[in-house]
Amino acid sequence: MAQVLEFKLPDLGEGLTEAEIVRWLVAVGDVVAIDQPVVEVETAKAMVEVPCPYGGVVTARFGEEGTELPVGAPLLTVAVGAADLGGAGGNGSSGSSRTAEAAGAAGAAEESSGNVLVGYGTGAPAARRRRIRPAGPLASVPAAPAPAPAPSSAPAPASAAAPAPERRPAGAVAVDEAVQSGPVPVISPLVRRLAREHAVDLRTLTGSGPEGLILRADVESAMRTAQAPAAPAPVAAAPASAVTRGERIPLRGVRGAVADKLSRSRREIPDATCWVDADATELMAARVSMNAAGGPKISLLALLARICTAALARHPELNSTVDMDAREIVRLPEVHLGFAAQTERGLVVPVVRNAHSRSAESLSAEFARLTEAARQGTLTPADLTGGTFTLNNYGVFGVDGSTPIINHPEAAMLGVGRIVPKPWVHQGELAVRQVVQLSFTFDHRVCDGGTAGGFLRYVADCVEHPSVLLRSL
Repeated sequence: MAQVLEFKLPDLGEGLTEAEIVRWLVAVGDVVAIDQPVVEVETAKAMVEVPCPYGGVVTARFGEEGTELPVGAPLLTVAVGAADLGGAGGNGSSGSSRTAEAAGAAGAAEESSGNVLVGYGTGAPAARRRRIRPAGPLASVPAAPAPAPAPSSAPAPASAAAPAPERRPAGAVAVDEAVQSGPVPVISPLVRRLAREHAVDLRTLTGSGPEGLILRADVESAMRTAQAPAAPAPVAAAPASAVTRGERIPLRGVRGAVADKLSRSRREIPDATCWVDADATELMAARVSMNAAGGPKISLLALLARICTAALARHPELNSTVDMDAREIVRLPEVHLGFAAQTERGLVVPVVRNAHSRSAESLSAEFARLTEAARQGTLTPADLTGGTFTLNNYGVFGVDGSTPIINHPEAAMLGVGRIVPKPWVHQGELAVRQVVQLSFTFDHRVCDGGTAGGFLRYVADCVEHPSVLLRSL
């Protein structure tokens, strides 16, 4: 006897609560092997092929390409032990039914790897799964006939009449067990936190997600309703505004993640920015000399990163995060350096692990590897999470300065503008030098302006006189 199991969208990485279906890799009726990729999804951080932990026949898919699903929503159903589909039906006895059910459950256990997403902290399967029956082609699987109702001399009262069967869309599945009552249907901790911060009672909301799942949009809608002023007196209809006429582009995927993160940074972090112009002529000359000596080429970004890690060693307050729940500043021992990379999918921030222990040559190689992976769209969630400090080289866009927004939950970001020839007073005389503007945004909760100014001044000194950096190596 086949058992139909439901595979739900797994947790794809740190802080990810939804994913968009990019491409289905299987169709209904296909036979899949254990851990075979069945769908390609795009998260806010990367493109991921999701493997199914069950082996069997695909009986239903949930969501078309382009649909965004929350973590925990059904992806597809798989008939496990499908070889039993052609067998004869049982004799209707309860003992035979229990035996067949036990055999089906055992077969399901043998046809499941226990993995949810290979390589991302998979765990063992749940000890108990709901048994589901497809409403599609597999609904004709032979089953024990239901016993006839006992005859009754009196008609049943009207209140005891059986309710009309629930209408379900094609391709949906019918659940054999009643949905158990339990906690509020919220998966994302971010949704719970948002509701708590704005005093929204989740138990009063009706979720718009699958099976009544409460999404962030439901909480935000409740917040807007609570804050909406009383309706004004009716007035004559105004002409349609540009907002209603213009093109609407969904904020989802990378663009949506960037919007959420930057909004949260502005909302939660009291940031401040300082900047300074620096003469980068000697730094540029030093790079030319290093590359002329042979060996792998050293990138300018790697030299700036090496300067950053040296500055963070002198000012460890800036390599930290703030835990407001505990009201503590958490200073981090390692420097995991993020750097902004513009791709066709949007802005991403790959992370160089343990940048403080790397040489300029090692940093150059890792920047090149991650940049190429970003362009190819092959960065993993691990490549895009865990940063402690960000270096943003917006000079590649031909601009001199900016006021960077901190990459939450980090405490600081260094921005680097373009390096261009400018008039500069050098050794008491006016000369044309290679000048760069350095912008530094910091979380004012972790330090005061003196610390931030000291960090930026040290970075500028190293840019102007690379020999200063040798003192900390």
